[in-house]
Amino acid sequence: MTTSTEFTPEVMTVLADELEGAAGAPGGPAGRRRRRTKRPKPNADSTDRGILSPSDWRRPGIRWGTRITHAVLLVSLIVVGLGPLLWLAKSAITPTRDTLRTPMALFPNGVDWANLSTAWSTVHIDVQFMNTIWVALGSWIMQVIVATTAGYALSVLRPKYGKVIYGLVLGTLFVPSVVLLVPLYLTILNPPLLGQSLINTFWAVWLPAGASAFNVVLIKRFFDNLPREVFEAARTDGAGPFRLFWSIVLPMSKPILGVVSVFAIIAAWKDFLWPLLVLRDPNLQPLSVRLPTLQSAIQLDVYLAALAISTLIPIALFLVFQGLFLRSAGLGGAVKG
Repeated sequence: MTTSTEFTPEVMTVLADELEGAAGAPGGPAGRRRRRTKRPKPNADSTDRGILSPSDWRRPGIRWGTRITHAVLLVSLIVVGLGPLLWLAKSAITPTRDTLRTPMALFPNGVDWANLSTAWSTVHIDVQFMNTIWVALGSWIMQVIVATTAGYALSVLRPKYGKVIYGLVLGTLFVPSVVLLVPLYLTILNPPLLGQSLINTFWAVWLPAGASAFNVVLIKRFFDNLPREVFEAARTDGAGPFRLFWSIVLPMSKPILGVVSVFAIIAAWKDFLWPLLVLRDPNLQPLSVRLPTLQSAIQLDVYLAALAISTLIPIALFLVFQGLFLRSAGLGGAVKG
């Protein structure tokens, strides 16, 4: 026994609409084809574009002309940037007569390695070299401690009058350092609460170096970009202000600490005026102060050898930390995404 079902035109219309909807649904074949075909077209403005278009690069004259220009600029930068350093390194092991007669010649009468040993031992550059290391090391420690703690307080802890303090810190950047030279010297000569002068001590250089408003602003801006969710999670787990600073903030701030460290060490290494005022004892003076004093008392080749020795540490620091320094030059956010 069979049964037959008759479909009216209205029923056929409803079934046809349902079949079309199912075929065009997101999971249906038509929906899948539609998703595959409707892809956003890449925007021409979003691609990286230079001064020359791809069609210009296909022209041999423009391509080779651009490459030659790049090569000339690269060589010029090398000559301007490395030229003085290479000449100093060459002159440090060249006799004085050759440096004066033919300064651009490459060892016309041989190499004199004794200049380095004479500058190191006879002129006692080794003492000033160690003094420079102590000055740079202490200045670096003081600047990192003051900048990180001040930046942490202003950015993370956010005290009630934090904006006023931050404005005062910014205001000190507009005051020339020469204006502060006399009051700072009088403070070091008779520091409050100590009752003893700090002249002829390394503290006279270390303590003023720590008061760097530029480093405070730099680290504070970096701390502002750190994710606040991490701080809230640490506080929820019971971390106090010191634990949050030591275990959370500092490990996330290695890029900016590397930048501040390079700035601090190089600034302390080349500083001349302030160490000259507060370090009067020749046995405590760094290379930046002692070498100009010895210039008239030693031969030119020995003096150039001493200058070459004084440039070793800054060059070595930059070579070691160049990747960290260049990556952090933009001071971008700590966490992407």
